[in-house]
Amino acid sequence: MEQRQFGTLGPVSALTLGGGGTGQVWGATTREEAVATVRAAVDGGIDFLDVAPGYGNGEAERVVGEAFDGRLPPGVRISTKHHLGQPPPAEAAAALQESLSASLERLRLDRVDLFFLHGMILPDESGGEARGTPRGLFIEAVRPAFEAMVADGRIGAWGVSGIGVPSALLETLAEDPPPAAIQCVANLLDSPGAMRTFDEPAQPRALIAAAEARGVGVMGIRAVQAGALTDAIDRELADDHPEVVDFKRAAPFRALAQEVGESPASLAHRYALTMAGISTLVLGVKNRIELAECLAAEAKGPLAPELMARIDGAVAGR
Repeated sequence: MEQRQFGTLGPVSALTLGGGGTGQVWGATTREEAVATVRAAVDGGIDFLDVAPGYGNGEAERVVGEAFDGRLPPGVRISTKHHLGQPPPAEAAAALQESLSASLERLRLDRVDLFFLHGMILPDESGGEARGTPRGLFIEAVRPAFEAMVADGRIGAWGVSGIGVPSALLETLAEDPPPAAIQCVANLLDSPGAMRTFDEPAQPRALIAAAEARGVGVMGIRAVQAGALTDAIDRELADDHPEVVDFKRAAPFRALAQEVGESPASLAHRYALTMAGISTLVLGVKNRIELAECLAAEAKGPLAPELMARIDGAVAGR
């Protein structure tokens, strides 16, 4: 599998196995199948695993713990996250440490390579009713806590979620010290779907460009936009759900995929892998069949500029 530079963290496989699928966020699977999928991903050349306590109430972390019993294969790295919210500044560091300890117990590890703030970074004027972490709290308490965790060896580096208020994220990327990594939407619709809970226009490509300019590694997420860029959404959703709305918007893309003889999911993953600035693309697969399709898509290589332009034209106005 292709290796790409992941900011200051060195080379990493072009694909990362995410925990959303193995944690049963994206449709049903079994613990047995999830464990087998994690092992098959590593066997297939994936050397980064991205999990979080929020994926199945810790299930994705338990799956990795069971798959490798605390002994990750040589060269394999892992990230996890914590959704902090808005605690008093004096309580932030303890909350992060407590969450990390629980994650390490489920993973059966004594450290992780990357620890993300899971959730939006908000402008300070957003108010306490908004879901996420205000920038003032991030600057005062969260970033120093992350730096201390790096110093004591419990994490190798820290990162932030790029799902959030773009203006606040762009400010955060411009400051020192910057995060080592950011997770950004990378799909042909430029859509965060239901994860967008803010008023500003989403600016995923601007965030990717800003991160790349600062040497911050970019983990692309939502390549198939939670199923909207596949043949069919695999769970029951209301007709006005953002993912269903995006599925309807993507009808011309599915027609184009049929024309070129490739599944929509494969073509969507290849599109995201071809986007500028993507260090590694996080997969949300829940079984070995879905994993195999993604591995095959990566092996086909990047899309030609002409096909990228045709896809962009099919979803013009995104």
